[in-house]
Amino acid sequence: MHVLILGGTTEARRLAETLHEDGTARITSSLAGRVTAPRLPPGEVRVGGFGGAEGLARWLREHQVDAVIDATHPFADTISCNAAGAAADAHVPLLALRRPGWAPVEGDDWHMVDTLTEAADTARALGRRVFLTTGRMGLASFAHVTDAWFLVRSVDAPEPPYPPRMEVLLDRGPFTLDGEREVLRRYAVDVLVTKDSGGAATAPKLRAAREAALPVVIVRRPPAPDGVPVAATPEEAASWVLRRVQPDAS
Repeated sequence: MHVLILGGTTEARRLAETLHEDGTARITSSLAGRVTAPRLPPGEVRVGGFGGAEGLARWLREHQVDAVIDATHPFADTISCNAAGAAADAHVPLLALRRPGWAPVEGDDWHMVDTLTEAADTARALGRRVFLTTGRMGLASFAHVTDAWFLVRSVDAPEPPYPPRMEVLLDRGPFTLDGEREVLRRYAVDVLVTKDSGGAATAPKLRAAREAALPVVIVRRPPAPDGVPVAATPEEAASWVLRRVQPDAS
């Protein structure tokens, strides 16, 4: 059985490791290629796009793929929609692997928004020193903000357009609570902006902001495409695959 994992996340890598160790399926992981030095999962790896839903459907047929796991970032809605269309066209079962989103607790001062543009406007109303952790690809939405300073954290250096008053912090998670406390203190941050990506790797910034009584602007995640089943953990996704390889597997 040939399984295609649309990856680039910690969960995708863990799923590839689990299935590779089991050895009952051939695994190909697909990475978008947006990160210069990605952490490669075991098994076969391809890098780059497919050419939309039509190109992905053609690839599924040509490589005789039996199942697809969409384990991309929760905000990679374009590839998720393409995966849903391609899987339906090629008649290949599709599962979305989505880590659960974050939930506020007592002491949080969260401001939920639907878009990065709305996040930019909300952040500038809440503070003047913004810790921006939404990734380098969406910085154009903040380029018009001239009356705030931004600390932008990303794995690779961003390209313009981006905010005129900005400092870049190149780093890759997982992040520690002590480290996030130090970032907030050292840069005198007064508002945090992030996406509801969920998971533990980048969650410490939320607790650090809570402890410092800072407002947090959070962009809501897009839903999975209609009709696509969702697994919350790599273990659930692995079980879904193994049930197709071994129908009697629990």
